[in-house]
Amino acid sequence: MSPKTARTFHYHACAHAFSANFTRPFHHQIDVQAATALPVVGGHGQSRVDDFEFANFIRFKRGHTHVSGGHQVDDDSNNTLATAVLENLNMFDVLTVDRVVSRLYSKHPAGAREGNITWIGSKFENLRVGCCPVQLVLNYDVFENLPTFAAAEKAFKEGGAFTKIAQDPFFTGEPLKPSDFDGVFLCSIVKEIKTDCPGVKVKGHSIYVPGFGTVYLGELLIKPGEKTLTMLRFELGSTTGGSGSGGGTKTNGKPWP
Repeated sequence: MSPKTARTFHYHACAHAFSANFTRPFHHQIDVQAATALPVVGGHGQSRVDDFEFANFIRFKRGHTHVSGGHQVDDDSNNTLATAVLENLNMFDVLTVDRVVSRLYSKHPAGAREGNITWIGSKFENLRVGCCPVQLVLNYDVFENLPTFAAAEKAFKEGGAFTKIAQDPFFTGEPLKPSDFDGVFLCSIVKEIKTDCPGVKVKGHSIYVPGFGTVYLGELLIKPGEKTLTMLRFELGSTTGGSGSGGGTKTNGKPWP
């Protein structure tokens, strides 16, 4: 008789501090800064970039990431953590933020189909547009009750607060149909944005700044057993064109067989 295959846990986590691609007035790719990935056996990894600056367009004092994964003996769970931090980010002297933290933590109980993933610890500190402060309220009430994709799918079918968020995350006024969801929900952990900056328009989790472009905050992608959190994503729409993101984390993990 052949020996029984040992059940093992395959970890997965990755994080990055910043990346971008400019298309106007020139083409330039900013490679992923402070990228870290966790091997399937778990362990620990980190990366750091200091005093980054590109063409007087983008600069930040520090970007650093950390990933780790390991088995917790006392409750027989497998735990995975991914963290990305951006400090003193300045974009075109228009958008500034003292600190952006993206944090995803997964606890996968023995025998469970999915790990319970939380984003508690993720935050923005002193986000500003020009000289105007931007006040953010994060949606702890809804998302802390949705640690798994199964929980999110159940909440979506019940037609409550999460349904409204996931059906039309960009506030287009045209809610998606159930057939449009193919095993993934896109939403935002940002509940409310307030700013009195002249000319600036807030729509859902986005901020539009004339002559600059649009910034999307706290986007969360929920898939079976997996979550991806992008704290800052931008689409430039002015004399400078391009797109990019900052403060990105992703985690899950699966046992085999």
